[in-house]
Amino acid sequence: MQHWTRSIGQAQQLLLEYAAGAMTSQKPLEAAQTATQSALTSAPLMFQPELLAKVQSDFAKESIALWQRFLDADPSNNAPPENSPAARKDRRFADPKWSDNPFFDLMRQSYLLLSDYMLRLSDSVDGLDTQHKNQLKFATQGLIDALSPSNFPLTNPVVLEKTLESRGENLVRGLHHMLADMSKGQLTHTDGSKFELGVNIANTPGKVIKETPLYQLIQYEPTTKKVLETPLVIFPPWINRFYILDLAPHKSFVKWAVDQGISVFIVSWKSADASMKDLEWADYIVRGQVDAIDTIRELLDVKSVHTIGYCVAGTTLAATLAWLAARGEADKVKSATFFTAQVDFQDAGDLKLFVDDEQLKLVDQLAAPGYLDGRYMAATFNLLRGRDLIWNYVVNNYLLGADYPPFDLLYWNGDTTNLPAKWHRQYLTDLYRDNKLATPGAISIEGVPIDLRKVTTPAYIQAGREDHIAPLKSVWKLMEHFSGPARFLLAGSGHIAGVVNPPADNKYQYWTCAKTASTLDEFIASANETKGSWWPDWVEWLKTQDDATVPAKGARIPGKGALKALEPAPGRYVKSR
Repeated sequence: MQHWTRSIGQAQQLLLEYAAGAMTSQKPLEAAQTATQSALTSAPLMFQPELLAKVQSDFAKESIALWQRFLDADPSNNAPPENSPAARKDRRFADPKWSDNPFFDLMRQSYLLLSDYMLRLSDSVDGLDTQHKNQLKFATQGLIDALSPSNFPLTNPVVLEKTLESRGENLVRGLHHMLADMSKGQLTHTDGSKFELGVNIANTPGKVIKETPLYQLIQYEPTTKKVLETPLVIFPPWINRFYILDLAPHKSFVKWAVDQGISVFIVSWKSADASMKDLEWADYIVRGQVDAIDTIRELLDVKSVHTIGYCVAGTTLAATLAWLAARGEADKVKSATFFTAQVDFQDAGDLKLFVDDEQLKLVDQLAAPGYLDGRYMAATFNLLRGRDLIWNYVVNNYLLGADYPPFDLLYWNGDTTNLPAKWHRQYLTDLYRDNKLATPGAISIEGVPIDLRKVTTPAYIQAGREDHIAPLKSVWKLMEHFSGPARFLLAGSGHIAGVVNPPADNKYQYWTCAKTASTLDEFIASANETKGSWWPDWVEWLKTQDDATVPAKGARIPGKGALKALEPAPGRYVKSR
């Protein structure tokens, strides 16, 4: 009893301290209200009669069968038929305690059955356009995930057992974790104290050789006596920090590329502040990517560079190539590689659910200081995989009180960047909502119409099979808009793990197609699977574009050319808030 009293007292003390801190804080975090309900609650939902009847009938039959199984005197008959929704395998209920105890087994099966019913019910709604119907399905799935019995201490047998064993200490630790997250306005996924930029993460040797109000340019130290004559510049997304491609050394794409004998440069974008409120997409194209390309060409005295664009930076790279082509300067880029990038947003996936008029009004409110706090974007991406990126951590860290494991990729995921308000609004409306980049001439950059059909630069297009941010079907459309030679590669896993897959780990797989495929379906039907990382395939392709080499000396060494070293990599911009 004394131990339980102490645990309750600790919980009360944490709550009091948090409340006191919140009342005296000079920078309270504004709560954002979701704005999807207007389209869904303006009128009663109507259902397709035949489909609704079928859903209700199936649910009634399954419910009766469920209760009959549990009323049977023999507990071994509790297992549902293989074709029943209640038989679906779910990682949330993997612990044997969910099936060994009849009470929790009934709760588990009932939840899975109800989840199937609610999702099928949302499919039977009539009278909604595609956008709002998809919003309803997304909201329904989010509600289902939130209501899982695994998320509540009294309905989770694993949490109950842990609470009894520790006499409540797990809930006190969990409360401490939760209040800490509330204070910083962001869900914690990993122990950030285990990582230090430039020490054990983002520590590939290099120097910052240029700084502008928009970006820092990093040049990496060569590790081979000779390097490819044509250098490589990597454009990471400014929605996140650049070091997703320079994590711990054994999984760093940057380090691996340097070790392949490539002169590697990378752009580190500045996290937006109020001074950047008027930045537009043109700034990231002309004063960002084109400026970096010209800087490297002049520094190394080369005609062209290889380029990589990741996610939104890949979308921007496509526009950059079209801009250069329209100006007769396409030869500045020898090749372009796209990591999970989109140019045609017709099939852009669940992120399109966040770009209707009501959502855009909310974005405008949140970006009132002239920039959008990166925590809001992080929350949006977490919502796309709420079961894995939200509720999994609620259970493990809030209810079970588990400590956060050190994981460099999740540390990067939580290291958010702010976005310029004007650019972000432009990106959501012109690209996601109106899909203007896919229409020749619909977008002009500093008076130059953008037409992707004019891009003849050799392209390497990588997509992730399980990508929920840039869906495979959407990434494939790059093949349809460009006019030059292109190699398409499908990688196992998703938006991050599908890209960051070093050969040494021998994880996942990738698919390529030896013959020309005019559609994605043709590619999938004829593709050959290869186990492991796709990075070697990419570097082999890169060398077919130009395999000439030069000694790794002079300007090929950071700070030894016309541009002197400003500071060691990873630089100060990546550490700015």
